[in-house]
This record gives sequence, C-alpha cells and structure tokens, in this order.
Amino acid sequence: MILSPEEAVKCIQSNDHVFIHSAVAAPIKLVEAMSNRYNELRNVSIYSIHTEGNAPYTAQEMSESFKIKTFFVGQNIRENVQAGRGSYIPVFLSEVPSLFRSGEIKLDVALISVSTPDMHGYCSLGSSIDISLAAVQTSKIIIAQINKFVPRTHGDGFIHISKIHYKTEHHIPLSEIICHPLSENELLVGKNVSELIEDGATLQMGIGAIPNAVLSCLGNHKNLGIHSEMFSDGILPLIKSGVINGSQKTKYRNFIVGSFAIGSKELYDFMDDNPMVKMLDFAYVNSVEIIRKNPKVTAINSAIEIDLSGQVCADSIGTKIFSGVGGQMDFIRGASLSEGGKPIIALSSITNKGESKIVPTLKNGAGVVTTRAHVHWVVTEYGAVNLYGKTIQERAKLLISIAHPIHREWLTKSFLNY
Repeated sequence: MILSPEEAVKCIQSNDHVFIHSAVAAPIKLVEAMSNRYNELRNVSIYSIHTEGNAPYTAQEMSESFKIKTFFVGQNIRENVQAGRGSYIPVFLSEVPSLFRSGEIKLDVALISVSTPDMHGYCSLGSSIDISLAAVQTSKIIIAQINKFVPRTHGDGFIHISKIHYKTEHHIPLSEIICHPLSENELLVGKNVSELIEDGATLQMGIGAIPNAVLSCLGNHKNLGIHSEMFSDGILPLIKSGVINGSQKTKYRNFIVGSFAIGSKELYDFMDDNPMVKMLDFAYVNSVEIIRKNPKVTAINSAIEIDLSGQVCADSIGTKIFSGVGGQMDFIRGASLSEGGKPIIALSSITNKGESKIVPTLKNGAGVVTTRAHVHWVVTEYGAVNLYGKTIQERAKLLISIAHPIHREWLTKSFLNY
C-alpha cells in the first residue's frame, strides 16, 4: 500500500533512533513529514552522514524534538552542531556499518529513497550505499520514498519491496551539485597532483574543485581505476575516453567501485543500470585490507590546515566541527600499504582570506585526522613534497617550500622558535 508521507512516518515515536539516507538520496518528503511532527515528538535521535537538501529538523524550535548525532557535519546541519544542539560522532567511515551491525547503535527507523521496483520486486538504494545498507539491514522499521529518478545501481544496494514496511511515492530529480569553474590556483594544485599519478593507478578522491582539477589533468594517462568512497562528474570524460577502465585493478578489475555519488543528472544517468559501476558497502570500500590490494592506490584528500610537523586537521576549525573524519584515514593508510601507492593531502596554500593553511601549530582544539606518522605527500599550487621518513626539521623545510611566498618568512621564524 502506498501511503502519504504523513501517514508513512506516523510510526516514529519519541526516543526513537532514526536514520536518514545519505547525500542526494535523502528522502526529502519523509524528512519534511517527520519534522512537521515536532510538536508531538521528543528526543528523537537522528543518525546520518552528509545529506543534501533541506534539514528542517535542525531548526532551533525543534531542538527538544530532534537530537542530531552525525558521523559527518555537512552544510545543512553545521549551525545546529556548532551551536551545541546537535553533536558529532568521530569515527572512521569504514567502521560505521559495524556500529549498526554490532548493535552498538540500535536503529528503530530508517528513512530511505529507493528506485521503482523491477519486475522481480527489487528496488535499489541508488546513489548511496555507504552506511545506508547497514542501516537498512538493522533497523526495525524501514520507510521508503519510491522515486523513479533514483538510479538503479548494481552492487550491494538491492532491497525487495516486501522488506519495506511503509511506502510513499514522490518522483523528484535528485539534487545536482555542479562545481564552479576552476581557478588558476586550483588548476595548479591539480596539475601538481596529476604529475604524481602513474599509469595503472587506482584512484580515490572526493568531490570539489581540487579533485575535479586533478581529473581534468589526466587526459593523457592510461589504464586508471576507481576505488573510492565517493565519486562525481569528473570521472565521466575519462571513462568515455578510455583513460579510466580499471584494467589494472586487483579488486573488481574493469569495474568502478564506489559507495556514494554526488553530481549532475548526467552522472546519475550514467550510473543507472550500468553494470560497470558497483556501489558497495563502506565496510568493503573503505576497508584498509581491501584498498591495499589494488595496485598504485593514489588517495587524494584535503585538509583545513597542516602544521609544520605534518599533522593534518581535516574536520574542524579549532574546536568548531566543520565536517568529519570521513574516509581520509581509511584511504591514506590503504594507499600507503598498496604496492606503489601514494597517499596525498592536496590543498591550496591559503584560505580565501589569505591565511596560510600551512601553520606552525594547529589551532587550539583542532582535530588531528591524519597523524604526522601517516602523512606522505603534501601538495599545494607551489609544488609537491614527500614527508615520509623525514625528520621534523626536514618536514618543516619541505612544507615551507610549498607554502604561499608571503607566509614563508613568518613560517621560518616560527619554526626557529620551536
């Protein structure tokens, strides 16, 4: 039976633990219907990683009704968390599925988006398998928003219609995330990273300007593969040209492996019923033991700031949580253990305000996501340096050499005062 969104969410009760499907798969109508019940609900815990679209449950007047407990702080919940109404759970993304499956976190309800069922009654979780598969497998109640615009993806994300307890229909195109035109600095960072990537490498990268800048510079490479927690539109031209073909991979040779995708309609259409694309559980995709088995894993991740010893802050600005640990350490470690692998931290040398991202010491309270013992390559628009096996003094000199020129003297003086 197809219900209205309001009827579908009536089963949610005070004190329940509710999961919301990730990224562009967030079921907007179900989220809105649940949020509209805030006057009758109290202390409902909301679990998620990043979600796109409106998050009305974050409003201050709903703070007694909904308590955010998130594994990643996206833009739509950042004010809520930074104001102290919600909270962040620091954890490697590879380990979140086991929190659900072990019962460490018990879920009562999962709100998900699914594709229309096929002739056999199977729906797909579409663009987001990530931690969502584990949530579906362990929640007591599954409430689904059936949406013909959700791509039917191959891999782990099939769910039979009979396993869904309450269903509604709302057919709306998935959110599209279109990156801005690349700046000169971003292209320089991309070029410097691309020069570290070898033919036959297996790539991991996220969304945003620098990953897209890197991908735009890979047109002359050969036999690249994708094994990444997420991917976006930047891979499409390289797939069409044959640069990305996965022919050298060990795990899922000839296939693109991901856990969630964010991008344009073109990307979602490419994924739809495409056997080349395997959308798999974070427990597999982000497993260090799996990652390391592919050749020349080149993991490209970003940072908010990095200190002169190599400590990487990627989840907070001082004590204010900005994003999350994510899968950075999963892939930094996996790449470092891969034969010929290269873990890379790529960032612009300065912020939009002109402040250096390479700093003598991290801001007070800043979180260390990648430790100085794990960091290898660091890349800015001024070059690439490898910190692995280097002393603190050697690291400082190398990092200063790729800092913005206007900050190098200050950084040198600060280091001398260590």
